[in-house]
Amino acid sequence: MRQGKALLLAALCLMMAVSAGCGPVQINELAIVTAVGLDIGEEEGSYRISAQIVRSADARGQTGAPSGGTGEPIYSIAAEGKTIFEAIRNLARFSSRRVYWAHNFVIVINDKLAKRGIGDIVDFFTRNPELRMNTWVVVTSNSAGEVVSTVTGLEVVPGQAIDKLFRYNRIVGEAPSTNMMRLFEVYMSKTSHPVLARVELKNRGISNKKPMEFGSLKQVELSGAAVFRRDKMVGWLNSEETKGLLMFIESVDSSIVSVSCPRNPAERATLEVNKQQVRVIPGLKDGKPRFDIHVKATASLVETGCSVGFSAMKDELQAELQKKVKSQLEAVLDKAQHKYRVDFLKLGEVFNNKYPKQWREFEGRWEEVLADSEVDIALDIKITSQELKVDGKGTEGDES
Repeated sequence: MRQGKALLLAALCLMMAVSAGCGPVQINELAIVTAVGLDIGEEEGSYRISAQIVRSADARGQTGAPSGGTGEPIYSIAAEGKTIFEAIRNLARFSSRRVYWAHNFVIVINDKLAKRGIGDIVDFFTRNPELRMNTWVVVTSNSAGEVVSTVTGLEVVPGQAIDKLFRYNRIVGEAPSTNMMRLFEVYMSKTSHPVLARVELKNRGISNKKPMEFGSLKQVELSGAAVFRRDKMVGWLNSEETKGLLMFIESVDSSIVSVSCPRNPAERATLEVNKQQVRVIPGLKDGKPRFDIHVKATASLVETGCSVGFSAMKDELQAELQKKVKSQLEAVLDKAQHKYRVDFLKLGEVFNNKYPKQWREFEGRWEEVLADSEVDIALDIKITSQELKVDGKGTEGDES
């Protein structure tokens, strides 16, 4: 009901704003878009656009559907065109209302289209004044149309569900939080390349329509990232590599790291890393760029299956944690320097800020130069507390 009231309030504000312009427009004359999906169309070089339209009456909890309706909180329409604008205009063939974009939460791009290029997408969605620059932009290997038309369970409006995943992403640190403004800035940059969050549909949960069948309800999962060279996608980063990526490009509240117990690799311990401070210091060695990466953080032991007590294994566990975090950084550096040969870690930007004269020398062949650059990683991660349940009766307390 709370979401429904928010949507109703937004609709009322929208009606007041529109009526203050060229003339009154009734809210029931607008098809309010909350998510957009972009796929490759059937014709060569064409686009297929899918729009998730909110049904305001059903979204606010009304049990009966409006006349001729389905009772679902959303419905989806799709159309094709040789350009994005033509595809959007072709939506008018299916929508009985004017398509309104100002409340869109997310733009979902299929990976095949992303590999073809997103330059037209960036151009259109930054040029149209009705579209918001804080709209999230993501890539999926699923059909983008399917992602935006799937009712995910917890949230009434699926586009809002993806919006909330991004809000809480700072807690888990599983994907880059890239909106259209941020994408546009990096896209126009001469020193960096874009990365976009990855979303996938997973069969999880239990549907009310199939209460005895686990996994019958699809959920949108936010994890990993898509790497671009300018406007074309070149590959994926997995969850571990993405955690390393975020240390370079974002501020993350915390991340969860699972490590083997020091004296028994078959046992596992889980730590929460927080208060991360990452410094990338550029330098020159024999006329070539080099980088020193310093990571300082604290961690809490939140779960353990280790048979050895915490006090006895603290130093060893700390070493395992630093080894795991270092492996995340090394993995994403290897993707940037050698596999994809694309500077999506903003190392060129850092180098340019300190050595603008030398940057002009390297700029035209930066990826080649970066591949041969020396990178040293120094870690200072301390386990400062433990939060362990002892027989379900409490905690062992903090240990500094």
